[in-house]
Amino acid sequence: MAELEYFQFPYGSDNYSVLIHSADTGETACVDPGDGDAVLKALGNRGWNLTEIWITHHHGDHVAGLEQVKQATGSRARGPVEKSGAIPGLDEHLSDGDSFSFAGKTVNVIHTPGHTTDMINYYLPEEGIAFTGDTLFVMGCGRVFEGTPEMMWNSLSKLAKLPKDTVIYCAHEYTAANARFAVTVDPDNAALAERLKTVELARRNNLPTIPTTMIDELATNPFLRAGDPSIRSYLGMENASDAEVFAEIRKRKDNA
Repeated sequence: MAELEYFQFPYGSDNYSVLIHSADTGETACVDPGDGDAVLKALGNRGWNLTEIWITHHHGDHVAGLEQVKQATGSRARGPVEKSGAIPGLDEHLSDGDSFSFAGKTVNVIHTPGHTTDMINYYLPEEGIAFTGDTLFVMGCGRVFEGTPEMMWNSLSKLAKLPKDTVIYCAHEYTAANARFAVTVDPDNAALAERLKTVELARRNNLPTIPTTMIDELATNPFLRAGDPSIRSYLGMENASDAEVFAEIRKRKDNA
């Protein structure tokens, strides 16, 4: 069976959604239809018929177009078990450890509470692709709105165990700001300094910085690197727990 096709498109000020298509079966999924018009335009441009929708969490910028897109396409919607906020229009509720099949491929569900308590990620092991919503960003992570810093650290640690060649699609173009912050807590990281230059050039040319890969995030994302000796030394937190170091980095980013 052929690999799936992925089409990422922007909407709003900095959001991304992705269409996933199988040429073999004709099935198409959409991750987080935050803008119904943008989704329908992308489908029309590609000539794909939407069959299902995957929701990562309940925030409006990820679900605002859900019912419009369902009505226009007749597609079926999957999303998280409702915890802190309702998601009208879901046909199937998913929890950590659940899996389902899309176009003959396995999709595993990974619950990563922190940004919200309902946040789930979609991981396609045969494709080496993960959709991380607002949990893991390029050189960043989501703000901790509904969980605790320790909860968010545990969630990120789950994702960090994915294979290093996993391709990561996240939901926001926050990369330039994330990279500029990252160098303030990891100033001796040569890979990070080089990546900052690459990101700034891409954004000057209005190019997306997403997707990323897990190996690049492990090397340059300070929110995954709470155990790194150089970061701990720079923060004066050599004897702190990883969760405590993460919480300090998150606090600094919130106040940046």
